[in-house]
Amino acid sequence: MRDIPGAWRRTAAGAGLVGSDGSIHSTIFAEMSALAAETGAINLGQGFPDEDGPPEVLEAAREAIAAGANQYPPGRGILQLRSAISEHQERFYGLRPDPGSEVLVTAGATEALAATLLALVDGPDDEIVVFEPHYDSYAAVVALSGARLVTVPLRWPDFRPDLDELRDAVGDRTRVILVNDPHNPTGAVFPHEVREEIVRLAERHDAVIVTDEVYEHLVFDEPHVPLATLPGAWERTLTISSAGKTFSVTGWKIGWVSGPAALVDAVLTVKQFLTYVNGSPFQPAVAVGLRMDAGFFRGIADSLSAKRDLLGDGLRSAGFDVSTPAGSYFTVADARALGATDAGAFCRELPARAGVVAIPLTAFTTSERRAEYATLVRFAACKRVDILTEAAARLAGAR
Repeated sequence: MRDIPGAWRRTAAGAGLVGSDGSIHSTIFAEMSALAAETGAINLGQGFPDEDGPPEVLEAAREAIAAGANQYPPGRGILQLRSAISEHQERFYGLRPDPGSEVLVTAGATEALAATLLALVDGPDDEIVVFEPHYDSYAAVVALSGARLVTVPLRWPDFRPDLDELRDAVGDRTRVILVNDPHNPTGAVFPHEVREEIVRLAERHDAVIVTDEVYEHLVFDEPHVPLATLPGAWERTLTISSAGKTFSVTGWKIGWVSGPAALVDAVLTVKQFLTYVNGSPFQPAVAVGLRMDAGFFRGIADSLSAKRDLLGDGLRSAGFDVSTPAGSYFTVADARALGATDAGAFCRELPARAGVVAIPLTAFTTSERRAEYATLVRFAACKRVDILTEAAARLAGAR
């Protein structure tokens, strides 16, 4: 395998999947999920819910299948969904992208991200700035694109970027500033001054802002503020989101990109040669979801906030130091007080030791900064209350 030429090895290296001997290993998510199955441990590692989404959304998908929505949809996505995305952006944020030219439906946010970066990068001199730790696909797609990854560290316990370090990272070679807010894996929500500085730096260096906002409705303490709503931001911002996290349908893979028509057209040019189209019967169902009343969206945030608190209390009782997240599925805990010196080794031992699976935060970092996160572990709160209660009891018992 090591002798096969191509960009795959660069991609694997970017994702941290190349061993010291040059072999390719599986992702930490596959490894830990396999450990959960092997040991019967509760899987609080991978971020997927264990409950289905709203019945009206699921029923809309069944109805679409029965009605024959089983062939290729339009390349940009069905107009019903693009209109619902536009209405959603206006209802919650005061934005009104044109559903005909400023909205594109994708195969989840992951494809939206890949198509966007591949569309915008023009060579190895281009730099993409991301905040570290970062969702693992970011580094993989940046490597695939051939661009250079430049990271801004988010540090324990509040995981907010230092503005001077942000300014140092962004320069005239910066093609894209990639922002994940609310943030995976840390659960951070960026303060207003950070958002303002991102826009100012993008304007100064003529960079495009790409935002990953898949947790937009899972913010606990204040309303979500898209970067595209800030003065001067819309003209240079592509906003990415998806249905998976909001409606607990992560397997449907319905995402979208919205922004200025010229930027969306650039993404479409690449996207149409990746998946072409996807999820025909799921698209009208997601449109139904996006048009649900405000009570639904408040309810999912309140429910996850309660689960966050339950998980956090359980982790503290088990001896972890805990960073309380402001959004997303995830809680980061420091296992140093439990004797951990290597988060990877700690997580590999945890299923047998406590019957719980978690993910080391080092899986989301570059090798250069791995030591800064050596004892930090990510847990997912997007599980049933009884599962979280049992996991907390197991962790406390193992202490």
